[in-house]
Amino acid sequence: MCALALILCSTLLSGCIFMKGGYSFTGASIPDAAKTFSVAYFPNNAPMVSPTLSTAFVEALKDKFSRQTKLQLVESDGDFAFEGEIIGYSSTTASVSSDNYALLNRLTITVKVRFTNKIEPKQSFNQNFSAFTEYDSSQLLTDIQSSLDEEIIKQLVTDIFQAAASNW
Repeated sequence: MCALALILCSTLLSGCIFMKGGYSFTGASIPDAAKTFSVAYFPNNAPMVSPTLSTAFVEALKDKFSRQTKLQLVESDGDFAFEGEIIGYSSTTASVSSDNYALLNRLTITVKVRFTNKIEPKQSFNQNFSAFTEYDSSQLLTDIQSSLDEEIIKQLVTDIFQAAASNW
């Protein structure tokens, strides 16, 4: 019985990521000294524009850090500060049939992120993040755009979170 309890405890603890000052079940490795984060507005500077993309992206990034860290959102100048712009939004053919008709299209969003970590400046970065999803070419992008944007934003925010809050 004790052996079973020991195995269970070690299995649970192996799922945690240990870091300075504690551990995290989310994979976040945020220094204890960090208390705040800020997210500036990300203007949509892509050649093709989705009208609600900037706001949806910024809100999703704020939500991810609010829900999965102990950091408090501040208007500007956070210990973790995010700023940048949307630089790419494009729909291209992803798959073609034998008779040269498009089967699948791919919607891709690219975001340039400048992340400043005031607590550990070496962890700061200036990096592009890109994600995509594919959709049936028989569908009009305008009909499914908001759901595709939401799916891609979720992946982008996850990638940005991992880059900013994980030391692996």
